[in-house]
Amino acid sequence: MTALVAIIHAGLAAAWVGGMAYSLFVVQPKLKKYFGPREEDREHLTAVIASGNRYKVLALIGVIALTGAILLLLDHQQWWIHALKAVLLLLATGIFYYVSWHHWPRRIFATAAERPALQRQLITLATLMLALAGGAFALGVLATHL
Repeated sequence: MTALVAIIHAGLAAAWVGGMAYSLFVVQPKLKKYFGPREEDREHLTAVIASGNRYKVLALIGVIALTGAILLLLDHQQWWIHALKAVLLLLATGIFYYVSWHHWPRRIFATAAERPALQRQLITLATLMLALAGGAFALGVLATHL
């Protein structure tokens, strides 16, 4: 049972971290290169790609948190690592919430002059969210080796 929960937990965490990294380091630069100066077209496609993903990502985070809690109940060793992982996951989730419910609506309705600052802010927030989720993932790997 523990192995199955651990596989689900680690697999979903890897999917979330991998998805963020792929978007940040592959998709976004390719969109910028492909659309070049056609900023409005790039923004439109970016909005289409992001549309409807809020609740899917929240469900993913929820299952990661639930399986993490189950793993902690099954094995109390290294509880402090799991507590730190939970804090990192909570912080990453907070950033996701901010981006989803505050940043994106501002960006969707931004003027052409406002958009570059919002794009830079998203890169910063996405990088921080990736670092937090990646750090939690790395701590999970570390916990299995202590």
